[in-house]
Amino acid sequence: MTASRDVIAAIATAPGRAGIGVVRLSGPDLRPIAERLLGRLPAPRRAMRAAFLDAEGCAIDDGLALYFPAPRSYTGEDVLELQGHGGPVVLAMVLARCVALGARPAEPGEFTRRAFLNDRLDLAQAESVADLIDASTEAAVRSALRSLQGEFSARVHRLLDSLVALRVLVEATLDFPEEEVDAADRAEVARRLTLVCGALDEALAGARQGSLLRSGIHVVLAGQPNVGKSSLLNRLAGEELAIVTPIAGTTRDAVRQGIHIEGVPIVVVDTAGLRETQDEVERIGIARTWSEIERADVLLLLVDARNGVTAVDEAIVANLPEKLARIVVHNKIDLDGRGPGESGDTIHLSARTGEGIDLLRRRLLDAAGWRAGGAGTFMARERHVAALDRARERVAAATGILDQPELLAEELRLAQAALAEITGEFTADDLLGEIFSRFCIGK
Repeated sequence: MTASRDVIAAIATAPGRAGIGVVRLSGPDLRPIAERLLGRLPAPRRAMRAAFLDAEGCAIDDGLALYFPAPRSYTGEDVLELQGHGGPVVLAMVLARCVALGARPAEPGEFTRRAFLNDRLDLAQAESVADLIDASTEAAVRSALRSLQGEFSARVHRLLDSLVALRVLVEATLDFPEEEVDAADRAEVARRLTLVCGALDEALAGARQGSLLRSGIHVVLAGQPNVGKSSLLNRLAGEELAIVTPIAGTTRDAVRQGIHIEGVPIVVVDTAGLRETQDEVERIGIARTWSEIERADVLLLLVDARNGVTAVDEAIVANLPEKLARIVVHNKIDLDGRGPGESGDTIHLSARTGEGIDLLRRRLLDAAGWRAGGAGTFMARERHVAALDRARERVAAATGILDQPELLAEELRLAQAALAEITGEFTADDLLGEIFSRFCIGK
């Protein structure tokens, strides 16, 4: 993928009415457009008040213009920002005028893609721009900002430097086969491999925490009818979202709500009760329940505390995906006199009174793999976690073949290639296209 030489333009502020709206342009030479639109090119990095002119020289809007010459701009190209009034119509008119003067409408993420291609950001930093915009909690904002500022990339580069140094040491023995590799060299390779494994484990732990902050946890409430699933959803959400009645089968379709626990976004899904039924509508709801269960990260299997786990509940468990994390919730302890508590994968609580809810919140985070106190957590995506996993596997494989330098060198090369995908030093064009297509237009 190569940088385009077109001038691109887009509205960089959110749709709708606002006090201020921004139209952004980026390209190799913005002077001709600026002179016809503003009368002159603004001085670099100095706000200039100007009328934004149409083809007849009449003002479309009155605002501020800022010029950032290449290469010291967001994209690494000349950038012009027009800050005017935030009405949708006036912004559309300014954008149309820019296009008439030779710019073309920017594609989603094209400004950030140009920043990446012009070495203003690496790929992990570029992705964190979108993550910062999409962050739904304060913890996610802080983690995305750390990634944007380069903390994650710096960690990856340290790992890459360690692997390069190891490859130099190993491949020297291949370049000079007549030189005998002594035990001290082999011990040094083993020592460095151990250090790299430890560093990869730390990076993986941080990446998994960041992935949780970005993607959240999909929690499904399941169980027989009338065990309190809707009441538990309402309790976790802090508001009456789902209809609660004593009538079994009240919930016919999935009801979902986003909540936050310690800054981690969690989507809780209330589902239709699982049972045999002749009601066609309820049967459709039950089918959707199983569909939600297939996509869940954590399943809360609710049972009535007065009855415990019944044969019907055991049949439900038998049909659950084998690797699905699950917590058995004994609800309605307020009706059988039992206090809140937990044991193994079981929690006793009351959705009606709120007793034991804090135990459940903590257990949800534990089940998802969240660890509190992640001040150094950086925002990460599934592809980052997968790349770190592959690198860790390759390095682990290398530790078992110290006496086979050809194979050892190849494992280290593969580990380096996996890590290089994270920052974009080695990334397929189609992957870049997929990543930036998910950005908003204007960023």
